[in-house]
Amino acid sequence: MDEGAELAVAVSQVVQRLRGTQLHSHLEREAKECLHQPEIRLECLKEDVRNFLKKSGWERKLQNAVYRELHVLPPPGHPAAPPEHTKEPLAYMRKAQACWEKRILKSLNSMCTELGVPLARKRPLCEQKELLLKWSEMGTNEPDLGRFRPVYAPKDFLEVLTSLRNPNLDSSTVTNYRSHLGLIQVSLNVKDVPEMREFFSELCLEMCQLGIDDHTSKVCVAVLSEQDSAAAQQYSRQGCPTGLRAHLWALILNCSNTPEDVLRYEQLKSGVINHDLLVDNLIYKDVKLTATNDDYYFVFEDYLYQILLCFSRDTAVLEHFSCNSATPPASHAKGRTVCSSISHPHAAHCLHVSPAVAPLCFLYNEPSQLYSVFKEMYVRYFFRLHSISSSPSGVVSLCLQFEKLLQVHLPQLFYHLREAEAQPLRIAFKWMVRAFSGYLATDQLLLLWDRILGYDSLEILAVLAAAVFAFRAENLMEVTSLAAAEAVLADLSTLKVMPLLQIFMFATVI
Repeated sequence: MDEGAELAVAVSQVVQRLRGTQLHSHLEREAKECLHQPEIRLECLKEDVRNFLKKSGWERKLQNAVYRELHVLPPPGHPAAPPEHTKEPLAYMRKAQACWEKRILKSLNSMCTELGVPLARKRPLCEQKELLLKWSEMGTNEPDLGRFRPVYAPKDFLEVLTSLRNPNLDSSTVTNYRSHLGLIQVSLNVKDVPEMREFFSELCLEMCQLGIDDHTSKVCVAVLSEQDSAAAQQYSRQGCPTGLRAHLWALILNCSNTPEDVLRYEQLKSGVINHDLLVDNLIYKDVKLTATNDDYYFVFEDYLYQILLCFSRDTAVLEHFSCNSATPPASHAKGRTVCSSISHPHAAHCLHVSPAVAPLCFLYNEPSQLYSVFKEMYVRYFFRLHSISSSPSGVVSLCLQFEKLLQVHLPQLFYHLREAEAQPLRIAFKWMVRAFSGYLATDQLLLLWDRILGYDSLEILAVLAAAVFAFRAENLMEVTSLAAAEAVLADLSTLKVMPLLQIFMFATVI
């Protein structure tokens, strides 16, 4: 399509998605009410109404809503392309994702059969009352978790990714020797070093990086006063002041915590109270295995249960699967759909979802706002870490990007680790799939996530993973096994994110 046709399709998609939303109804109501204002003239009605909405702040809210949709929607495809191409253009990626989903569902169904429990059931009234009373103390109300096993481990997912092959590629014609050294054996269009430097130009050594200490920047205050999502996103590329980070992130993600958002959260809470899902036990187990054993996050255990259990009931999450390679099957209770989103194989056991919630607890203490921000972070970014796709921010591209960065920056180290059967990706994968949550100190993690939001990309995860290997290169050159390499990289809690990123990207001569 030409540029004009693409723009027309994008405009049509955004208009269609905004119709029927809360913002649309609010705009209609405000436009009708302003007709009674004396400054509104019939001869220039359209212009006067527009000026009124602009002065009253509604135009900015509409701009932010449009900006949000443009970040969530996939780029317009060819009108003749089949619908599945919107979800994922590469057929072998779609097939791999479908096979992975079947594997997860088979594991879930087997667990149901072995334990004799349903996927979903309505809670008896006595259980509902008990859960409601203990809602803010859910850590004391956990079920017997010994019977439930994790549906899969991250290493299982990595094995699936390393087995990916493009059936249309004749490997005998591939001349780039590096393509065979890493674990990822598919060719995707990831950035080379000059492109990475250009993309992350605001990280260069000459530019100041904010957010390291808690001070109020005049520029940041001005950005917040304008309530402009695009400006806030650009600003966060150099980091967010600690005291204003929560406001900036909410503005970037267009999460305003309106009364409607609070009501929606309460409705989801009612869904948790009324229905018991098999996945609830897996959520409990995941939180117990991750956050509650973490020195930073254990205090937020109750929040994590509340947010994740509500997330498991949120059918609004299904909307984003229209442009995601994954396809969520439905759970049923008594013949009707109770919850579809949680049956999505990667959301189902929440192995990698609780680490995405825990850091946000440092920023938001209102459950409804915490939930809104987490959900938006998930549908924009974190879902890509748990589904197979060709997206530049998808987990396959991140793995390939990481391996190529190491091969270019540190070829001797990469070859040494490969020969020692300590492929770097086997170590770095768990960092990237959790967006480094649980590995970095929280203040450093939030600085990293500032850049995820600022650049609207997860590619920074691959850069940081490579930078960690570069930082510990001298010690890694002495290891002779995977276990030894893992021991060298076991503790990342003392690392400073920004110096690592800046030195790795801009101080190394290639």
